[in-house]
Amino acid sequence: MPFFESGGVRIHYEVFGEGDPVLLLHGFASSLAVNWVSPSWTDFLTRHGFMVVAMDHRGHGESDKPHDPAFYGTSIMAEDARRLLDHLGIVSLAVMGYSMGARVAAFLAVNHPQRVAALVLAGMAGNLLHGVEDAEDIAAALEAEDPARIESPRGRAFRQFAERTGSDLKALAACMRAGREPLTPEDLSLLTMPVLITVGERDEIAGPPAPLARLVPQAQVVVLPGRDHMNAVGDRRHKQAVLEFLQRYGHGK
Repeated sequence: MPFFESGGVRIHYEVFGEGDPVLLLHGFASSLAVNWVSPSWTDFLTRHGFMVVAMDHRGHGESDKPHDPAFYGTSIMAEDARRLLDHLGIVSLAVMGYSMGARVAAFLAVNHPQRVAALVLAGMAGNLLHGVEDAEDIAAALEAEDPARIESPRGRAFRQFAERTGSDLKALAACMRAGREPLTPEDLSLLTMPVLITVGERDEIAGPPAPLARLVPQAQVVVLPGRDHMNAVGDRRHKQAVLEFLQRYGHGK
């Protein structure tokens, strides 16, 4: 099981297949296995000639799981991704993130645009312009001794998902308390690479795509009919839209 060190934290990653590289960044309380292997993204992309690089964010999967919010934050997690590219000797590549992973991918592209040849922001749209308003409610729900007493509907949903994925609840609470730094309109104007925004029609966590698309110079938008934040991930139309985008723009080195 391969690891690399990033700022004193051990990060787990995997590489699948051969071809133009694509970096996949998973969502909150998920992992590379849950977000990308189980829904067959890794199999789908490798069958179409791409080399898939995926990592477990700090606090998730097989990576180290600090319980201190100071170890998290979107910019810090984006540097984990940049260090992974350095570790593998990859100069630039296409990057796809889902939900929190899309936020991390966007920060990577803003802070290191030369490393990102093309960008897919999946499960994250207009809310990229904002932090997570109920972050403390979610963190408290993750730490609650009795899940039956959680009052926040969103906190309850995150707790249930985190338990299903076998996550370290205290690490996730620390990650949530670190906050989700918003990107400004000026930041988004710097995303001059091709950008694909994919979102489920019923995805309230992602927010509407139009506010984000207006600010990103080369944005393309795909809305997945009838899908929400949880079931848009593995949708076959989602995979096909991303594949067509990567075949056109995802040529890394």
